[in-house]
Amino acid sequence: MQATSPIRSNAAAPAPLPAAAATKKPARRSRSWAPLEPVTQRARWMLGVGFFVLFVLVWAAFTLGGLVSPTFLASPITMVKEAWLLFTEFNFIHDIGMTVWRVFGGFILAAAVAVPLGIAMGAYKPVEAFLEPFVSFCRYLPASAFIPLLILWAGIGETQKLLVIFIGSVFQIILMVAVTVGGARKDLVEAAYTLGADSRGIVRRVLIPGAAPGIAETLRLVLGWAWTYVIVAELIGSSSGIGHMITDSQALLNTGQIIFGIIVIGVIGLISDFVFKAINKRLFAWASL
Repeated sequence: MQATSPIRSNAAAPAPLPAAAATKKPARRSRSWAPLEPVTQRARWMLGVGFFVLFVLVWAAFTLGGLVSPTFLASPITMVKEAWLLFTEFNFIHDIGMTVWRVFGGFILAAAVAVPLGIAMGAYKPVEAFLEPFVSFCRYLPASAFIPLLILWAGIGETQKLLVIFIGSVFQIILMVAVTVGGARKDLVEAAYTLGADSRGIVRRVLIPGAAPGIAETLRLVLGWAWTYVIVAELIGSSSGIGHMITDSQALLNTGQIIFGIIVIGVIGLISDFVFKAINKRLFAWASL
């Protein structure tokens, strides 16, 4: 028999890689701009402050450069001068205090009424069927439309301004709290029933603790809306407050004071938002786990 030789492959064997190339790891690409990629706290602060700096620079360029008339838009320097006059000659700190009192007074009244109603709507479907059509109808009504009626009913005092904020906030809170409570996990409810809880125990021990972080976040968001309502309330029939100052400044074409009043509202709102976030994070630290 004739011996057969083994079949040789025509493909050449791959050359061995150098040791340095074999151990080299692929370069890690930066993911700072990747979707949903978080940034560090330091970068967050720098970016946030950087936008404000850029905004002021653009504002100064348009006003100090003569591109916009001072009658229509005051420069940052003019605004600072007018702010000093407001505090030293016109007791603007009192106006700020009155506005803050009105915002938090009306908001607390709205939350005291809306949170229990929202929990009841979210937990009990008959209550939801009874209240939701009316609440949904009312939340589309602008709070400013009620001002003429509220002046007739309550005059132009503090009650009228508190009621404007109350009406503007209460219906929003009711629906948002109801949605939060109604979105509870069904398996937790069934487990509580299995362990012997009754209907009231389900609401008290399952629904409310589970919805508490969402309810707190709802209140934080609606507090921001309350600031828009108080300015509307102070524009009509008011003798104090930031909105009253803005109205007087508009009559005098003092855009520096108008801009400063708007900035003060934004600063106070931003501070209250940070405080609300810190309180929520401390009370419901387990929600982010």
